[in-house]
Amino acid sequence: MSRRSQKLMFPNGRGETLAGRLELPAGEPTAFALFAHCFTCSKDVAAASRISAALAGLGFGVLRFDFTGLGNSEGDFANTNFSSNVEDLVAAADQLRSSHDAPVLLIGHSLGGAAVLAAAPRVPEARGVVTIGAPSEPGHVEKLLATRRSEIESEGCAVVALAGREFRIKKQFLDDIRQSELAPRLRNLRKALLVLHSPIDDIVGIDHARRIFEAAIHPKSFVSLDTADHLLTRREDSSYVAAIISAWSSRFLEAGAPEATGEQSEPRGTVLVTERGPLYAQRIVAGPHILSADEPGDVGGGDTGPTPYDLLLAALGSCTTMTLRMYANRKGWPLERVSVRLTHEKVHAEDCKECETREGRVDRIERRIELRGELDEEQRKRLLEIADRCPVHRTLEGEIVVRTSLVD
Repeated sequence: MSRRSQKLMFPNGRGETLAGRLELPAGEPTAFALFAHCFTCSKDVAAASRISAALAGLGFGVLRFDFTGLGNSEGDFANTNFSSNVEDLVAAADQLRSSHDAPVLLIGHSLGGAAVLAAAPRVPEARGVVTIGAPSEPGHVEKLLATRRSEIESEGCAVVALAGREFRIKKQFLDDIRQSELAPRLRNLRKALLVLHSPIDDIVGIDHARRIFEAAIHPKSFVSLDTADHLLTRREDSSYVAAIISAWSSRFLEAGAPEATGEQSEPRGTVLVTERGPLYAQRIVAGPHILSADEPGDVGGGDTGPTPYDLLLAALGSCTTMTLRMYANRKGWPLERVSVRLTHEKVHAEDCKECETREGRVDRIERRIELRGELDEEQRKRLLEIADRCPVHRTLEGEIVVRTSLVD
């Protein structure tokens, strides 16, 4: 498929102009992706330009851009850090959303891979994240600064030679990467993850890929890049990466949109559940929202989403926290945060003192509520009483009639 390319200039959060290039297929893009380059590189580094071009040839629209202070973008590199890179990524996603369509794929090479992992929660339309030779923590970059680290610490700034060029690095950069943790964000990524890494990468070792993969929850995939170097300097390696990303993403891109399966967005109050395979995996459409359900691996499922009982507990838990928040806000009470931990089990009726049923087994849900804030005992006691009034709680304890029928 032939392609076309165009320049794209847009502001970051500090008002500086960032320079980007949008690779487009000859026809209408099947989806848009955002590409983040490696540390101190530019949008035109071989890996970024070749992968973007190859993906455009496969039907994607791909925006790659220069981070602040690099390439053709405005700003002083010395004043940037990992957090500013994340902000630049969010600004790029905003620009793509307003000028074309929001990115459904976030792709990052090296430190850019760590940056897209950090930025992913702030791009709600993104369904997949791809890392290429990425460190498991931004702090890994500190190794590259080892010869000047003590000078940076003592003087507050030093000139560091990286990849044949000199860059001014300030202490604030070190402070920022040391405070930026990816593990908590990986556990709550809630997007498909593809980890691409070479086993002979001598800049970011393969062990970083293992840590990223282990910290993330499913759906996640790992592909070894065999003999590729860190910068993917061989054209065939870039082409291979693009082909893998395209093949991997096609599955969830097709399954992610209602139009792809001929379904329409469901009206409020209606939930559509459809098998999406393999085995027990389910796709849930609730209004404009798309969720997943599955069974864990030990019972034959793929563990690609919460179980039906997990979703039931989530409904009760979220209803509880919302009800308590509404009540506390209406009363003007200093409730800072509510957390609810729930478990479900089937117990013998004879072991359940509060149950009316005396034979067989009954369902028992344990709900433990944590209230944060300067609340007195009377307020805490009242909030505990209010928890039992949440609508989902009342539904579960009330009489429920489920009517089932077959439709064409």
